[in-house]
Amino acid sequence: MGGYTIAIAGRPNVGKSTLFNRLLEQRKAIVDDISGVTRDRQYGVADWNGKVFNLIDTGGFVPDSVDIFETEIRKQVKIAIEEANAIIFMVDVTTGITDLDDAMADLLRRSSKPVYLVVNKVDNGQRNLDATEFYSLGFDTIYTVSCLSGTGTGELLDAIVEPITPEEVEAASKEVELPKIAIMGQPNVGKSSLLNAMVGEERTIVSNIAGTTRDTIHTHYNLFQKEFILIDTAGLRKKTKEKEDLEFYSVIRAIRAMDEADVCMLVIDAVNGITAQDVNIFSLATRKGKGIVVLVNKWDLIEDKGANTARDYEKQLKERIAPFTDVPVIFISAKEKIRIFKVIEVALEVCESKKRRIATSVLNEVMLKAIESYQAPVVRGNLVKIKYVTQIPTHVPSFAFFTNYPDDIKMPYKNYLENQLRKQFNFKGVPIRIFFRKK
Repeated sequence: MGGYTIAIAGRPNVGKSTLFNRLLEQRKAIVDDISGVTRDRQYGVADWNGKVFNLIDTGGFVPDSVDIFETEIRKQVKIAIEEANAIIFMVDVTTGITDLDDAMADLLRRSSKPVYLVVNKVDNGQRNLDATEFYSLGFDTIYTVSCLSGTGTGELLDAIVEPITPEEVEAASKEVELPKIAIMGQPNVGKSSLLNAMVGEERTIVSNIAGTTRDTIHTHYNLFQKEFILIDTAGLRKKTKEKEDLEFYSVIRAIRAMDEADVCMLVIDAVNGITAQDVNIFSLATRKGKGIVVLVNKWDLIEDKGANTARDYEKQLKERIAPFTDVPVIFISAKEKIRIFKVIEVALEVCESKKRRIATSVLNEVMLKAIESYQAPVVRGNLVKIKYVTQIPTHVPSFAFFTNYPDDIKMPYKNYLENQLRKQFNFKGVPIRIFFRKK
């Protein structure tokens, strides 16, 4: 259910971005955000009481001038309605209902998706009374909030995540389906060529499944005893004329594809190197707990391939994606079909590692030895003892270490434990979560 998406819509200056930031940071819920493609941040992943959803801020599509064209507003609402499962419609109690609010309400009422009407800047009793005027917009419930102070956002979040049921969260993790591998990367790095190289001319044994969203193409791959679903976001950029919309849509699509995938193959251009946006995609995938394989495409165009070229290139690349550097990096040429089968093998290995469950007895035998050879530092004169380790059943490999002082274990030691787990059990390309619990 990682793909549940909520959009915040409303005319300019009602506080959309403030609400956006507030919902992300609520209780440290900020998981990640991608620097917006137009201006500002437009995406984030929020987590409320263990229910995770994507958040889109549609602000920044509409010029902040008073005489906004209704067409611009329409465009914004259209994006919100098309791309989201539910919509937060924001209005401002200090201005009352404006013509633009009316126009937006009109568009939103026609959508079949749930709309949460949020009245902002309600920070005293009088304004609470004033807020009732918004019932005339025709939505059943009104949520009064003050984004600046955060009042009322808890009730709003409870309502928003209500449809995301524990069963769905469970079902999503239980689906033992074919591995799903997504191809990600900037326009023109060769995603389509890679797809064609992988599925090749054998299009006959490749059946296209309509993607679950209309923006991703799912290809069922079944060749050489390997079977998986390829999720491709390439070739979908020709739908809109406007450059900004196009950029925006392609990022939303990438995030959607990422939500559905087990492993993301991040394709970068060997000549241009890794870009800031690539690093964003990488860190978002890490935070969402996806397996990752980095593919350096167009390696055939690199002239001087001395003995150490690839090694040096990989070293620099890993400096950019640190701290999570235990990822496979493969140098390929989609055009010349170089190392394409290796890509498939490695991606499937990462899928396997992501599902790996380690028996508690084995885990303790190996990890307690590692802990013995390098003890956790003494804190305030207290000896920190770790007695027992177990793997928690989640869709990202997660481990709980039981200790007498869970809050006193610092980052460097946590990193040591993670490195030991990686060394002993091969989690290459897979993010790991480590928790300390009170014994």
